[in-house]
Order: sequence, then C-alpha cells, then structure tokens
Amino acid sequence: MFTRLFYVRLLLIVFLATAPVWPQDALEIVRKSLDRDISNFEHLKNYTYQQREEDRQYDKDGKLKKTESETTEVLILGGRPYEKVVAKNDKPLSEKDARKEQEAMDKELERRSHLSEAERQKLEKRRAENRKFLLELPDAFTFRLAGQEQVSGKPAWVIEAEPKPAFRAKDLRAKILSKVRGKIWVDQAEYQWVKVEGEVLDTISLGLALFRIAPGGSVTFEQTRINDEVWLPAHARIHADARIGYVKKIRTQIDLNYSDYKKFQTDSRIVATESK
Repeated sequence: MFTRLFYVRLLLIVFLATAPVWPQDALEIVRKSLDRDISNFEHLKNYTYQQREEDRQYDKDGKLKKTESETTEVLILGGRPYEKVVAKNDKPLSEKDARKEQEAMDKELERRSHLSEAERQKLEKRRAENRKFLLELPDAFTFRLAGQEQVSGKPAWVIEAEPKPAFRAKDLRAKILSKVRGKIWVDQAEYQWVKVEGEVLDTISLGLALFRIAPGGSVTFEQTRINDEVWLPAHARIHADARIGYVKKIRTQIDLNYSDYKKFQTDSRIVATESK
C-alpha cells in the first residue's frame, strides 16, 4: 500500500538482528546471537500469519491528517513467503479487487512452481545475502549489559548498543548501522530477544535517497514464541519524520500487528476463489 514501507522494513531489520544467548559478556551474546538468528530465520518460511498495518500521517503541528490500514495474509508459495491483501481500512476487498489479488497470487504460484533448481538456489542465495550485512554488527556497536527487567512477566536481560564512531562498513547496507542506537530485551529462559527499541541518530537515506528518515525517528519491535520452535513478529511501531523523494515531507506512525499464526503443511493446497 505504501511505497515507503519497503524502506521502513529495511530499517526494522537493523534493530531486529541481534538475538540473546549467554549473559556473561554483551559482545559474546551478540556474536552467538547471529547463529541463533540464522536458525530462526530458516524456520520463518514454515509459518503463515496475518499482518495488519495501520499508517497515521500528521501535519507539522502534530495534528492527525489521515489514517489508513491494510491487512495481508503472509502465505507460503513455492517455499517462500507471499503477501496477499485481504482488507483495506478493515473492510474486505471488493469482488473485483479480491479477484485481482487471487489472479496475481495464482500467477506467482505458477511461476514459482516452474523454477529450475538453479533458479531456486539463486533465490535462496540472494535471500541469505540480504542479511549478510548483519555479520558486521559486532564491529559496528559497543554492547553493554544494562541490567534486567520483566517483559511479559518473564525476566529479561537488557543490552544497550551504541554505534562505534570509527566503524567502516564493508557491505553497502551495513552503512545504516552507524546511524542508529538500540536496546534489546533478552528472555532469560529462551535466550531470545523479546523486544527491541531503536533510535535514528543521523539522517538515513534509502532507495537511492528517495526515502529519507530524519534524526529522532524510532522503532519498537516485539516477538512471540510459537510452537516452541520459532520466534515470529508480534508488533512493530515506527515513528518517523521523513522525506519521500526530494520534495514531499511526512510525519508518520506505522503500527504492524501480527496474528493467526499457522504452521505451513507441505501437503496444503491453495484453492482459487470462485467468481460470483
């Protein structure tokens, strides 16, 4: 629905990368957490869920101008996630729009069903490379164990992440790391992060500078444990003063809420919607 959402989600990845492991040393926690992140990342493609996105836009005085929402089903097509829009502004799609969504999904399913093994491996390689920049996290931040707090009624370690001034990114996408600071809440029983907060310290330019987020922007993200095998997104909130292109300025708050988690069965079948 929102062209800038792609860039906002890229910003989210920066804050969601570190997962907890052991409490002895903050840096060691982060290094080991990367292995946990890879393992959890592989389980993600085994689950479907529903995502509701609400976008509020404000004027320069902080007065609400517009609210829009979009609900999507995150499905598994050909072994990879696919987002299908099912509602806008909490109303089901019209018959015409629903048919278009189904036709687009059927077309994508057909395309994915005929990929060669070489093409599948290429897509998996690209999927992994999109997260390769996370390996630079231990070099990008100074980590500090700041104590422990209760999160959802369970004890969690708190880890603060401050960017290192001398950090020089190797991967182009890793340059964003030097412009944010964060805090991670680590569940002590599951050794997994349960909440993340991040703050933008310097202007972040994404997508050839077509989307820019000003200092002061913030991200909060929470996860939930499903079936004792995977951590899935539960809620995210993004506050940002941003610029689209070089002209339009926006002040926005985006809320993403997730629900209806289901494990994808390999023998599951997607049935096309019949036209009335």
